Amino acid sequence: MNSLSPRAAVGLFLIVVLAWGVNWSVTKQIVQFLPPLWTSAIRSWIALAGLFVILGLSKNLVIPERRDIPVVLSVALLHMTIFSVLVAAGVRFLPASKAIVLGYTTPLWVAIAAPLLGKDTLTSPKLGGALLGLIGLFVILNPASIDWTNANVVLGAGMVILAAISWAANIIYIRAHRWIGSPLQLLIWQVLVATVVLTGLAVVTDGLPQAEWSWSLALLFLYSGLIGTALAYWAMSMVNKSISALTTSLGTTGTPLIGIASAAILLGEPIDMSLAVAAGLIVTGIGLATLGDRLLRGQATASG
Repeated sequence: MNSLSPRAAVGLFLIVVLAWGVNWSVTKQIVQFLPPLWTSAIRSWIALAGLFVILGLSKNLVIPERRDIPVVLSVALLHMTIFSVLVAAGVRFLPASKAIVLGYTTPLWVAIAAPLLGKDTLTSPKLGGALLGLIGLFVILNPASIDWTNANVVLGAGMVILAAISWAANIIYIRAHRWIGSPLQLLIWQVLVATVVLTGLAVVTDGLPQAEWSWSLALLFLYSGLIGTALAYWAMSMVNKSISALTTSLGTTGTPLIGIASAAILLGEPIDMSLAVAAGLIVTGIGLATLGDRLLRGQATASG
C-alpha cells in the first residue's frame, strides 16, 4: 500500500495524534518502575519487533544506501535516543501534562534556529509565532506553575526543553538531507540503531533492568512500544504521502492538547490556568508560524 485515500489518511492521522498524546502519560507511569534508559530501550525493542512485521508485510525492508546513513544516524541519535531519554527522565519530576507542552515547543526552536543557521528565512509569521510560543514557555515556567525551589522539578523542565531542542536539530538536518530511500524504508534502521545505543547505555549505566514486573507494566510497555512508537511512526509515514505537510504540521499541534486531557483522565493531573494559557499560546504560535509562512510563500509563488 503506497498511499491512502484522503478519508483514510485523516483517520490514521487522528490515531497518530491520539497515540502520541496518550504516550506521555504512559511513559510517566513506566518511569516509576524503571530508569529512563531502560524505559526507552525496552520500548525501542518492542517497536523494532513491531516495525519488522509491519515493514516486512508491506515489502519495505531494504538495505539503506550509503548516502542515507547520516540521516539514519541523525534520527536514531537526536530523536529516538536523546529526545526519548531526556523526556523519560524529565517526566519523572514533572506532570505529564506540563512535560508534553514543553516537549512540543520543538517547532518554535526550529523557527528560531533554522534562519540563524542559514537553513531558512525568518518571516514575520515565524517571528510572531515564535514570540507567542516563547511567551507561553515563560507562562508555564513561572513560579506559580513550576516550583523553582525544587531542584528536581527545575531539572525535569530543563531536560524536556533540551529534548525539544534536540528534536529541532534533527528536523533541521532532515530538511537539508537529500533522501535516497524513503523515510518509511529507513525507519527500521533508525529504530535498530537507537535500540542498540539505548541498550548499551542502559547496561553500562544501570546494569540489568530491575523491576517488579506485572501485567499492568507489561501492557504499558506494549502500548508505548507498539501503539505509541511502531504504529505511530509507520502511520505518520503513510499519512505524509497522502495529505499535505501543512495539514500534518497544524494537526500535530493537537498532540499536547490530547496529552493534557489524557493526563487529567489517566493520572488525575489538574489543568491549572498557567497550563491552559501556556498550551494555548504555544499551539497558537506554532499554528501562526506554520500557516502564515506557507501563505506568504504561496503568495510569493503566485506573484512570480
